[in-house]
Amino acid sequence: MGHAGEGGRRTDELGQQRRVFLGGDYVGHELQIIESYACRIYADGIAGAVYGQTPPLVNASRKPGQWQTYDIVFTAPRFDGTRLVRPAYFTVFWNGVLAQYHKASLGPTQHRRLTNYDSRIARGPIFLQYHGSAVRFRNIWARPLKLDEE
Repeated sequence: MGHAGEGGRRTDELGQQRRVFLGGDYVGHELQIIESYACRIYADGIAGAVYGQTPPLVNASRKPGQWQTYDIVFTAPRFDGTRLVRPAYFTVFWNGVLAQYHKASLGPTQHRRLTNYDSRIARGPIFLQYHGSAVRFRNIWARPLKLDEE
């Protein structure tokens, strides 16, 4: 479970997305963070989306320049050897509004491509990407959850 706050000056360039990768750097499961208040971009590319897979339930974006908050509950995939037993799951509250609810990831996220799960990257770091934009991150915290099934 984690929390991240994001804000900064407005940038009108669509290429200025930010991302939170869970379980790996550039090969993990990705939550998209991009200025989405008046953004015209594909649905699974706006903020709160499981990038390239699942649009958020709602666009809860605040106006540009205001702090955005993301509370992310991420459950890593489970494997038995190399066999996938349970996919990764996202639950996301964006600015206090439910944006993803126990949504299964189809695999590590990539642009316009579905990938297969790889048991070698079942767990990994949290990786923040800012793509050279004016974004700032603050008040980031993470804690492991002890689930009954583990």
